[in-house]
Amino acid sequence: MRFARLTVGAAPARVGARLARPGMGALLAALAVELVDELFDGTKGAALPLIRHDLALNYLQVGLLTAIPLIVGSLLELPMGVLSGAGPRRRRIILGGGLVFIAAVLAAAQARSFAVLVIALTAFFPASGAFVSLTQAALMDAAPGRQAQHMARWTLAGSAGAVAGPLLAAAVLAAGGSWRVAFVTVAVAAAAAWVAVAVAGRPRHGQSGGPAAEPRPAGEAGRAAGPAAAGEASAAGHDDKDSWPGWSPAVALVRRSGALRWLALLEVSDLLLDVLTAFLAVYLVSVSHASPTVAALGVAVRLGAGLAGDVILIRLLERRDSRRMLRVSVLLALALFPAFLLVPGIGPKFVLLGALTLATAPWYPVLQAELYGSLPGHSGLAVSLTSAASLAGGLGPLVIGLLAERFGLGLAMASLCVAPVAMLAVPRRGSSSRRERGRRDRRRSSPRGRSGTLD
Repeated sequence: MRFARLTVGAAPARVGARLARPGMGALLAALAVELVDELFDGTKGAALPLIRHDLALNYLQVGLLTAIPLIVGSLLELPMGVLSGAGPRRRRIILGGGLVFIAAVLAAAQARSFAVLVIALTAFFPASGAFVSLTQAALMDAAPGRQAQHMARWTLAGSAGAVAGPLLAAAVLAAGGSWRVAFVTVAVAAAAAWVAVAVAGRPRHGQSGGPAAEPRPAGEAGRAAGPAAAGEASAAGHDDKDSWPGWSPAVALVRRSGALRWLALLEVSDLLLDVLTAFLAVYLVSVSHASPTVAALGVAVRLGAGLAGDVILIRLLERRDSRRMLRVSVLLALALFPAFLLVPGIGPKFVLLGALTLATAPWYPVLQAELYGSLPGHSGLAVSLTSAASLAGGLGPLVIGLLAERFGLGLAMASLCVAPVAMLAVPRRGSSSRRERGRRDRRRSSPRGRSGTLD
């Protein structure tokens, strides 16, 4: 990661690591990493009642199993993006993180006490950041012109893993196994993904290793437009010797790039994504008076519609502008979510829930791709920014819980309408570049801009 050069400038791309235009093998290896990450999360969630019984955990300890690894792991993960660099250094961190990922899952499977399980899960979080988040960053660097498409595939892989996790746990239990066997099965799958990444990222003959760029025709870098061209060029050719120069240049880059807008929208959008899913079953039971079985069916509708939406999104992004799709989806969500809350009857609610889930399918992949696109050639910085924002975003469920305690769950769920309202701030394609050109024109026309001093 070349943080020593945060200014935009044309530079010829050098041949670097294999992922600069990922082949099918490299792409599938990256998607396998995301799938096993969500597979473990889904398996752990489904197995939590069994873990609680096996280790004799109280409800406070169950809460701490999530809170401690999330907070400590996120803090450990914060500097990882900016310090990971690129090329061989990033590759070593990804593979090292993968080994710790596998070891942490195996340690959790063997845990016989609350303390051991907390330590294993706390180690898992930063390992997941190294193995999963940096793999995502490498994939985004690999094809700057297809970030939204690759993020859609990444999200689909994660959705498949989230759905497969509970199914894996159920299958292992039906076969007479325990939650520990299910965890070991996930570790085996993670080991297979690690091998795939190690093989797919192996340097070609005569190359130094890391994610690879194809050579570009002479003069193409100079013809490419704006920051994206510079990002492609720098992303293709940096090495282990690049270093973090200090906070001021990075802060200046983030302010210029508009990354903070996309980061804020990512966290706000999560209210109608993961936060809604987390409270959905409780809402259906407590507010809509559904039975626990019917509420579980509602969660299944949510997950199934999400998987279908991810599949559809991949096709649509090949034919439609991603930002325009995002703006249309926001308008649909503004209508569908209030309707879901207000309509009587479980059947109509399930129909609207499925439609809402399909409508919001572009939110995470497109916003995440826009964040990477706003920082071309600096995907490690995007990873660290996302980690920092996730700490603040973790307050969302807490706020909803406090509102529900004070005003009732129905009103607390209604407060999630802030997400589609805030998402109206998604800019049209080209609007930011027009504003930047306007600022440059005003600076040129001013007396200080012409002469550097006031007359």
